Amino acid sequence: MKIYSLLIGLSLSLLTVSLIHGQGFLRADGSRIIDGQGHEIILRGMGLGGWMLQEGYMLQISNRGMQHTIKARITDLIGQENCDRFYDLWLQNHMTRADVDSLAKWGFNSIRLPMHYNLFTLPVEDEPVKGENTWLDKGFILTDSLLAWCRANHLYLILDLHAAPGGQGKDANISDYDETKPSLWESEFNRQKTIALWKKLAERYASEPNIGGYDLINEPNWTFEGKNKNGLEDTLNKPIWDLYRQITQAIREADKKHIVIIEGNGWGNNYRDLRAPGIIIWF
Repeated sequence: MKIYSLLIGLSLSLLTVSLIHGQGFLRADGSRIIDGQGHEIILRGMGLGGWMLQEGYMLQISNRGMQHTIKARITDLIGQENCDRFYDLWLQNHMTRADVDSLAKWGFNSIRLPMHYNLFTLPVEDEPVKGENTWLDKGFILTDSLLAWCRANHLYLILDLHAAPGGQGKDANISDYDETKPSLWESEFNRQKTIALWKKLAERYASEPNIGGYDLINEPNWTFEGKNKNGLEDTLNKPIWDLYRQITQAIREADKKHIVIIEGNGWGNNYRDLRAPGIIIWF
């Protein structure tokens, strides 16, 4: 009887682990997310805000807290070489294997990675050849390491483009938007770079079941109709939906397995005129 009870307990424990951590690629099933075994997954995750992208309000910088202005202040204080060294150490130490191990022990089953595009590719204004893409190793290496730590802990990693080329919103802190340069929505080169980056990521991670999904653009907030500056009142949102379709098409050329996650205008609150079947919405 003791052996029988032990087996029952072990079976229930294994089932619990499966339901907590999931097995295999996530996919959408109506309004649910399920894993490769058909189990419904409730994603309990931590967002790694501040690692790849510093947002001023997280650092309690109340005035002009975009990362590029923070870097400029640090450069003025200690010089370019030391500033570069500071950010190398920041990226190296802000998020470690021990942090991921702890998140798993605390019961989380996923991590959301807010990415700054400039760790993966050059800004359009710095490209040696206009319209081409220079790929940088740093962002991919950091993501690979994080993914390995997630894999070891049976966690899903959700890739989130938090700072798209040019910046995707008037709320400049959250996307490192520089109003002196063309935004994502004002530059075809920025949009093409965004599409190319997602295709590159999809090619790299197409066979990775611990990638939980691709969150295409974090909280766009931009008016295309001359209304509320953050896009809360726009009725069509056509540039956003068009770009999502282009990105999704590029992803699907390399990866037909991973969930694609989209966010509406106005910080993810405005989904008016959305017609994008087959795309799951992340609220």
